[in-house]
Amino acid sequence: MLPDERHNFIYNHLHQHQTATINQLAKLMEVSHMTIRRDIQSMVDEGKVIAISGGVKLHDALKQELPYVEKAMLHHQHKQKIGELAAQLIEAGQVIYLDAGTTSFEVARHIAKKLNKVTVITNDFTICNFLMNMSHINLFHTGGQVDLRNRSCVGSSAANFLLTLNIDVAFISTSSWDLTHGLSTPEEGKALVKKAIISASRRKILISDSSKYGKYGMFHISHLNELTDIICDNQLDAETQQNLRALGINLHLTHSRQGSGGHHA
Repeated sequence: MLPDERHNFIYNHLHQHQTATINQLAKLMEVSHMTIRRDIQSMVDEGKVIAISGGVKLHDALKQELPYVEKAMLHHQHKQKIGELAAQLIEAGQVIYLDAGTTSFEVARHIAKKLNKVTVITNDFTICNFLMNMSHINLFHTGGQVDLRNRSCVGSSAANFLLTLNIDVAFISTSSWDLTHGLSTPEEGKALVKKAIISASRRKILISDSSKYGKYGMFHISHLNELTDIICDNQLDAETQQNLRALGINLHLTHSRQGSGGHHA
């Protein structure tokens, strides 16, 4: 493995497991402890990770998102449940926005099963390709600058198109969110699109599993109280749940006692 390949492996592993020891990484990649220490130091210097005793963890300040294919494999069961719950909030005839991402794709899968006539707008090519032959869906793609890593369109062209629309319900994805920084991203082009969709939509729903909570990126998108709803898994800690409800946000948790309706503020 080349150094860049090892760095990518470590970064992907940490997105899945949060922390890793030097021993674990050395065994997984079949390299020496000294090689792993050098790799970790290099990634620390880039601000991607934090060295801890005997190992490494992700930095809360997210510097780079994972490519689409790798994100699709992470926390897949949570994403499926979030997608199922999200689709229950949609009514026939509505104009829906599906943000780029693997959690949004799970929403698309459940929308396709419902067979209610809706209009779907997306900047995601995988979602667009999946929904293209569904006769009950009126489909729009934003166009714009192509982000190859995430198979979507970003930047001002996509954002400007969204600002011409009146959208009933937007499902917004993110790789980083918390109470202090709100929604954020390490990529400017994504921030432009997400800001536009928040402006253009009546109901603004964050769809994100709990592993992304507590991270933040360089580019601020919005404060959490600008959202109407958040759909998450029930691994979100109780204090955070309470703080989110105190903001007046409708919080819907998968596998909750109240069932598919989730929890409401």
